[in-house]
Order: sequence, then structure tokens, then C-alpha cells
Amino acid sequence: MAFGVTRAELIHWRRRAEKGSVAFLTHFWLDARFPEYKTVTKAACSDRETLISWGKQHGLKADWIHTDSHFPHFDLIGESERRILELEGESAKLEELHRRLREKNSNYE
Repeated sequence: MAFGVTRAELIHWRRRAEKGSVAFLTHFWLDARFPEYKTVTKAACSDRETLISWGKQHGLKADWIHTDSHFPHFDLIGESERRILELEGESAKLEELHRRLREKNSNYE
């Protein structure tokens, strides 16, 4: 389940991905398979080959690409999410979400 993303952020993400850029959408996330993770970033691009090439630069395998009704994308979670977003200069949203978690729960790391 995704939450913590605005309509404007979603529109911006879609437009960048449609243009063939790797676009990032970071949001809160609840998934029983990964209870230790509270956020996920979708790194998407309408051009699958561009996404594959970008992913290789970050140690991501093409087999990990999700293809759904939106765009091919990688789901970034945990340390790889943080590392890649920092390298890409896209960590502001992740930092904001973690700050909100810390404010809500003083036990959050």
C-alpha cells in the first residue's frame, strides 16, 4: 500500500518517465513481505533499455524490473534506496519521509 505522495509529485514522475528519463517517486509503503521497510522509491522510465543501462550503473539486474500498467521500474528499498537516491541527488523526499517517521515515533531509527 502506498501513501505520502502528492498528485503533483505523481504527475511530475509520470511526465519525466514518459519523456524517457529515469524518474523517481518516493513514498511511504506497507508490505507484509518487508515489514522492516517503511518507504519505497519507484525508479521508472518509459524506455526499458535506458532503465536497464541506468540500473547496471547502480548494480541492479534487469530481471528486477517490474512491468505494470504504468512504466517499467525498479522498486528501491532499504540501503540501496538511500544510496542510489543520494548518488542521483534525489534524496530530499526520502529524508522528509524519514523525518516524519521520527517525529511520529521516537523509537524510529
